[in-house]
Amino acid sequence: MENKEIVLEMKNIIKTFPGVNALNKVNLKLYKGEVHALLGENGAGKSTLMKILSGIYKKDGGSIYLNGEEVEFNNPKEAQNAGIAIIHQELELIPELTVAENIFLGREPKKGIFIDFKKLIQKAEEIINKLGVNIDPRSKVKDLNIGNQQMVEIAKALSQNANILVMDEPTSSLTQKEIDILFSLIERLKDSISIIYISHRMEEIFRICDRVTVLRDGKNVGEVKVKGTSHEELISMMVGRKIENRFPKIKNNKSKKILEIKNITVPGKIYDVSLDVYKGEVLGIAGLMGSGRTELAKCIFGVYPPQKGEIYFKGKRVNINSPKKAIKLGINYLSEDRKGEGLILNMSVQKNITLSELKQILKFGFIMDKKEKRMAMKYIDDLKIKTPHAQQIVENLSGGNQQKVVISKVLSTKPEVVILDEPTRGIDVGAKKEIYDLINLLIEKGVAIILISSELPEILNLSHRIVVMHEHRLVGSLMAENANQEEIMKLAMGGK
Repeated sequence: MENKEIVLEMKNIIKTFPGVNALNKVNLKLYKGEVHALLGENGAGKSTLMKILSGIYKKDGGSIYLNGEEVEFNNPKEAQNAGIAIIHQELELIPELTVAENIFLGREPKKGIFIDFKKLIQKAEEIINKLGVNIDPRSKVKDLNIGNQQMVEIAKALSQNANILVMDEPTSSLTQKEIDILFSLIERLKDSISIIYISHRMEEIFRICDRVTVLRDGKNVGEVKVKGTSHEELISMMVGRKIENRFPKIKNNKSKKILEIKNITVPGKIYDVSLDVYKGEVLGIAGLMGSGRTELAKCIFGVYPPQKGEIYFKGKRVNINSPKKAIKLGINYLSEDRKGEGLILNMSVQKNITLSELKQILKFGFIMDKKEKRMAMKYIDDLKIKTPHAQQIVENLSGGNQQKVVISKVLSTKPEVVILDEPTRGIDVGAKKEIYDLINLLIEKGVAIILISSELPEILNLSHRIVVMHEHRLVGSLMAENANQEEIMKLAMGGK
């Protein structure tokens, strides 16, 4: 690799925010035709470094060289014109526009002063065909599932004819089939594009990457070749310590039934689903994307009240027709979409944590500041949320710490049933371990956990029982100790 041409070099990059030294003399070198992994815990500085490369942030020190020439990007357009494209972890699409319009937004082919829609569709089809996915360029983005929306984001980046492509957690919303398509595409792209690949999924790093740069606390920890390293070495470099057991031993504290669902149906979302949930146990829900897992969770939480069937809570039939009613009963839900549904990004950490339990901190209709701060600080300390102070705007936190804020908001209501929908999506190994330990703590207290995850090792290692969904129906139930990935996938794909 060292004999290859260096296409990008970032030297001694410095970036500070109020109260935070985000990057401290960070270096990164990218060779032509390589896939270079950028690893680190949430808050290590990965996204900040890439935002400087793509012109979103201005660096406070250091130099950037493209093909040996020093460059300075004042905005994303300048970086794009220099051949740098970035696929952000959080999708940046306009739901009301078509796939084709999103791919070429701001770069539409024109016929005079008007957009040439025929040519637009044709160009979009060419890009989509290169990806090898079946998406109609005339479809509105809002009508696509999350996996296909991610593919549109990738198509948008490819349409820019980039020389350097940054992929930030590109597989977090993809099915295994879509991941295989993406990796096949990456192999083909290596002839013409150099890729910086950010992921918390170790198996991906070893499958497609050539070299790895590891950051910790805004500093370089090291750079290694993938073929000369191991999972354990990379994790140790990322967190500064060895993580002995990836998954804790989940205690079994199962007691009486707390929630019973009988034959519930929400047309277009779930059909004839029945299940029981017990205090002190983890019920895992597996299934492919679009199988109805999240819809089931939102039905239990009152977002989609069932049109048929019955729900019993503590033995009594209940009508959960809103999230407010669910929370009042003792049921709370952690959304898979933390930014869209879990957080108010321009509010403080403190306000986000206490938002669901305002009645605890109100007196005569006014918020008691000291009580609000005490509640927030309890969760900041308990969940080890990395923030300079409770008043920090939550948008400025890393993904893992944002997730902990959402979890704090859920726990502040003192729920007896907690639904965790993709609780570790897009967060690092250290933060994942903390969430796993938190699940164990809740189980000890007798809380019932419903866990939805696309990561089968998570479902298998954290659940006591597992139910599997396929095409909006529950198709199987397994005891975790007797289950394996092959059996779950067979059920998830419609097998028996």
